[in-house]
Amino acid sequence: MSGIRRCLRAAVRCVAIFALLLGAAVAVPAEAGATPSGPARASAAAAAALDCSAAVRFDRSAFPRHPKIDNKFLPLVPGSSILLSGTVLEDDGLLHAHQISTIVSDVTKVMNGVRTLVIFERDIQDGALQESELAFEAQDKRATVWNIGEYPEVYEDGVLVDASTWISGVARAKAGVAMRAHPRVGTAAYLQGVAPGVGFRDCAQVVKKGLDRCEANRCFHNVLAIDETSPLDPEGGHQLKYYAPKVGNIEVGAVGGTVPEVLRLASFKMLSRAALDRVNRLVLAQDRRGYRVSPSVYGRTARAELTVCRPGRDHDRPDCHRHDS
Repeated sequence: MSGIRRCLRAAVRCVAIFALLLGAAVAVPAEAGATPSGPARASAAAAAALDCSAAVRFDRSAFPRHPKIDNKFLPLVPGSSILLSGTVLEDDGLLHAHQISTIVSDVTKVMNGVRTLVIFERDIQDGALQESELAFEAQDKRATVWNIGEYPEVYEDGVLVDASTWISGVARAKAGVAMRAHPRVGTAAYLQGVAPGVGFRDCAQVVKKGLDRCEANRCFHNVLAIDETSPLDPEGGHQLKYYAPKVGNIEVGAVGGTVPEVLRLASFKMLSRAALDRVNRLVLAQDRRGYRVSPSVYGRTARAELTVCRPGRDHDRPDCHRHDS
């Protein structure tokens, strides 16, 4: 959900992290007393210029008992499905077909004391699954949406090769803001999440409001543009993302980085009950797998749960939503 594809954009780091998952020790210590070279100093300076801090304090008591996310620019309603489609320019110098499917499941999971909604996101390139991610989102009582953790499975030729997991409250990782309650142009860049253990630190800044964008044979008004960067990996990803009211992310534009991608809205819909049930099963299966793949991080979390709403009795519960078949 953060938008910066850490493992797909930084292969060297992913190899190191996967080695750690296998129990190997990977370390490249700097020489004692060594001074950074010119390019290294420039890279460090660029990263510092793009850095950010927490926009608001993460307060576990500020979240409702049952998750409900109805932020104007990032509504996450169970059953909603967004497909972004486009291209990515890879290291081979060629454009590759690229798609990101984001579905809000009925599954919830307690993370760092907050019950979150589980977002099921799949990254597909040239028709093959590259990443399957469970993202854990929650909205506080101020309507700020938070990133509270991610469990991404990275695949190569159908084989799971990495799972650089971060969970707020585990291994010095901290939650960050996915969307401000009232985004305004001119406010400082804000932290979207940080996890030192996997080299993750994402920042975002509101840069434009009131835009008109036409995607998937539909025009959207009052669109919000947010500049997203990764200070720890300034060459690995820099994107301009567009958010439409009552829909969410409808476009991703490449601002910089070594592997730029351009994605536009291909479809936005509500899944049928049967289709959502299939997604829920996939989410629960990946949740179970996470305890084996990432025992030291994901293994420290509570099991995910499927929200069960009783017809005629729970319709007023904020975590219950109607899905047409």
